[in-house]
Amino acid sequence: MKRLTFVLLASLMLGLVACSKPVEVQMLSGAAQGTTWHVSVWSNSAIDTERLQEEIEAELLRIDKMMSNYRSDSVIEQFNRSENPQAIEVGEEIVSLVNIARQVSQATNGCYDLTVKPLFDLWGFSKDVFNAPSETDIQNAIKKIGLSYLTSPTQTSLLKKQPELSVDLSSIAQGYSVSRIAKVVESAGITDYLVEIGGEMQTRGHKPDDSFWRIAIERPLPGDRVVQKVIDIKQDDSIAIMTSGTYRHYFDEQGKRFSHVLDARTGKPFTHSTLSVTVLHDDPTQADAWSTALLCLGESDAIRVANEHGVAAFIVREEKGSLIESSSNAWNTMKNIGVN
Repeated sequence: MKRLTFVLLASLMLGLVACSKPVEVQMLSGAAQGTTWHVSVWSNSAIDTERLQEEIEAELLRIDKMMSNYRSDSVIEQFNRSENPQAIEVGEEIVSLVNIARQVSQATNGCYDLTVKPLFDLWGFSKDVFNAPSETDIQNAIKKIGLSYLTSPTQTSLLKKQPELSVDLSSIAQGYSVSRIAKVVESAGITDYLVEIGGEMQTRGHKPDDSFWRIAIERPLPGDRVVQKVIDIKQDDSIAIMTSGTYRHYFDEQGKRFSHVLDARTGKPFTHSTLSVTVLHDDPTQADAWSTALLCLGESDAIRVANEHGVAAFIVREEKGSLIESSSNAWNTMKNIGVN
């Protein structure tokens, strides 16, 4: 009788295995922050994708209302318009991003700076209408920028020492958004995912067939999209992959290319030959800030600064029509990461 019961149970189990469908990656997507987002998830447990989609969209909207420079009603834009000499409440999240950016700015000797918005507007980048300003206009705008004019008296407030100071969080907020969406996914009990917003990513875990996530780094040239490198994430721990480049946002004027990335020290787009910087980091917010900051510096200084601060960075520059690759010490010694 016991033997018969065992055979029946075994047959039933085999039947269930044979009839069960293999677990598949489920894709969610949408639009936010002037770009698109995609989330790939899978789990051995059922996923309520409709609810997850709603929670992701709600979180992106919450961040947008805080940090978007394109919304006049956002917290950061209300701060920018204010000339109040007293501290203004902006919330702990914005203050945290400013403090991270300040550390990265100091590491780059001020090349990277969240307060370059007046210069960005002056050059016409904010409206996608190129307008090369005069040297006098540039120097006047430089007087209005600098993180030294911005302090955080408390964990939730900011204070301007320059009444016309304006903060642009776009170079760091997207990385922060990636981290927040990853938290939303994890809160749903999902431990295997890939989160992407506008090309900025965070992965955790692996695919259902036990293979790991693979991330393509785009060749940093205008025109058709071609893969420059492929990154194999051979670990279950979460990691962020952020790339900043000049090949999507620029202006050509009289045979000269002007990047949308401004050097806050000169008030002008940089003129070096670095095209893109990819950073791998366990914190998406820092990865986002570092990729922009190192791009601003250019290859030589970027490698030096990345080595000083242990940042894993992969850099592509152009030399006589050829693409030249270089990387930091931390990139070269990464474990559980394959680059092909």
